[in-house]
Amino acid sequence: MDFRTLSSSPSQIQNLPYIHKVGVPPKQNLLKEITTTVKETFFADDPLRAFKDQPRSRKFVLGMQAIFPILEWGRSYNLAKFRGDLIAGLTIASLCIPQDIGYSKLANLDPQYGLYSSFVPPLVYAFMGSSRDIAIGPVAVVSLLLGTLLQNEIDPTTNAVEYRRLAFTATFFAGITQATLGILRLGFLVDFLSHAAVVGFMGGAAITIALQQLKGFLGIKRFTKKTDIVSVMHSVLGSVHHGWNWQTIIIGATFLAFLLFAKYIGKKNKKFFWVPAIAPLISVILSTFFVYITHAEKKGVQIVKHIEKGINPPSVNEIFFTGEYLLKGFRIGLVAGMIALTEAAAIGRTFASMKDYQLNGNKEMVALGTMNIVGSMTSCYVATGSFSRSAVNYMAGCQTAVSNIVMSCVVFLTLEFITPLFEYTPNAILSSIIISAVIGLIDCDAAILIWKTDKFDFVACMGAFFGVIFASVEIGLLIAVSISFAKILLQVTRPRTASLGRIPRTSVYRNIQQYPEATKVPGVLIIRVDSVIYFSNSNYIKERILRWLTDEEEQRKAACQPRIKFLIVEMSPVTDIDTSGIHAFEDLYKSLQKRDVQLVLANPGPLVIDKLHASNFATLIGEDKIFLTVADAVLTCSPKLVEEV
Repeated sequence: MDFRTLSSSPSQIQNLPYIHKVGVPPKQNLLKEITTTVKETFFADDPLRAFKDQPRSRKFVLGMQAIFPILEWGRSYNLAKFRGDLIAGLTIASLCIPQDIGYSKLANLDPQYGLYSSFVPPLVYAFMGSSRDIAIGPVAVVSLLLGTLLQNEIDPTTNAVEYRRLAFTATFFAGITQATLGILRLGFLVDFLSHAAVVGFMGGAAITIALQQLKGFLGIKRFTKKTDIVSVMHSVLGSVHHGWNWQTIIIGATFLAFLLFAKYIGKKNKKFFWVPAIAPLISVILSTFFVYITHAEKKGVQIVKHIEKGINPPSVNEIFFTGEYLLKGFRIGLVAGMIALTEAAAIGRTFASMKDYQLNGNKEMVALGTMNIVGSMTSCYVATGSFSRSAVNYMAGCQTAVSNIVMSCVVFLTLEFITPLFEYTPNAILSSIIISAVIGLIDCDAAILIWKTDKFDFVACMGAFFGVIFASVEIGLLIAVSISFAKILLQVTRPRTASLGRIPRTSVYRNIQQYPEATKVPGVLIIRVDSVIYFSNSNYIKERILRWLTDEEEQRKAACQPRIKFLIVEMSPVTDIDTSGIHAFEDLYKSLQKRDVQLVLANPGPLVIDKLHASNFATLIGEDKIFLTVADAVLTCSPKLVEEV
């Protein structure tokens, strides 16, 4: 068929140019179609491509390299790379040791458990991870989340042993969750937590963490276990006259000012990145020495006291594999594992793009999951990628994951020989270190950009932010996920539609709101549907198109213009349609017939045209009313306009 016409004379037909017919894709085998869909969903990166046409021995080597990437990049490792990794590893170790002691207090665990979590997990990740820049260890947000969820089940003060066992159980199931997502290649589930929700959640968590540190910063002994801002401020202000310790406040304020000044120097001049990195360790050394020589602990200054010496003891027998705490550990581990995974994924992608290399998301999940499973069996709690340490790692010139091995070795030496020296470390300095660290999690610039870009995203951001601050960490997380899902549902159930007009001196048809100079075609209404058409939105799309038609007829009648005879639906953005969508189009066709308006389709995709033919809808409206482009449809429906142009 060279051309089609709906309302034109033979003389006009002769002047019309060639109009190409819409192609119908060949029928695919059902099994092949399902296989293709599954492959694109779960194996889009074609992980087995390297194994094709390889001998068995080579396949074994490639398999080992896939599980342990260190076997691949380790072959080209040299002294120059080790020099960069050594400097970076020593730098992040100086940052992680004081942070780990502080973060373990956020999780309501003894200080050594923070150090344990920076010894074993980084070693496992170095062998299995694919990121060159991530620094592994406990992080503030996950530590707070874990501590909050765990203390809702068991009191860490009166029942410390059971609390610790539940922490290991949650860590075990966090690792199981992460590894399972990677093995089943379900990493795309992490993306359901939008960037805006993460920004709000992190900002709220940062403020919550900072407020929690007021206990150690002010020297308060009796402090609320709740994390919302109202309860915390009530606890802080209620103990002004009898709970604050002025010596503690002086120590905390002095070193907090020093830490913030060090961060300012590091931001001002990138060459001094090492200043904020070693500032926490310097603060710990100076404050510990000061308390030791003045015996400030006798004047009410709270100190760390005893830290267990030695490396991680085994904890397999402490994990709850049965009993009432099994399901509780699984639930807490699931939440903590997903948050840890989201943070690590964001950090990994950020630095991979900066260094222009590919990061395998599924391998990352398996690596993070394995390290937390092994960690749960060696007295560690949930570890993940730390943004502050990863940034320092990157700035210090790390080349590979060997920097994590160097850091782990330093933590090992600390556990074996140096922990007794931390006995007189004041809690105030740990609070100051945590406050200075979490300030960087409050990203005001990102929030402002979200407001300018997408108001609905901003609502998700603020919902998560205020949920964490005024309720709890888990409520804020629930709000963030709920708003993200609500946005998806809203976009799916209420897709955009647009009225199109012709751009002057072209045959291009575009949205008349975006291009006010675009002209409408006499007697023709052109509507574009910007979404797939499924059961969730098919009725809305049908009703919205009819509403477009009603409004347009009223406007043209008032302007004494010809009534609408053709409704052209531009379907290029419609990538798929289901049976509900086809039924909705059948109802639309019947409604248009009653109005004496003919339905015309333009540029349906391969899946859509295949289903239109399979359902006989193409036969119902007539194959001569399905066009390759809007221009072809207009050319046939309104040839007089073409002659005038």
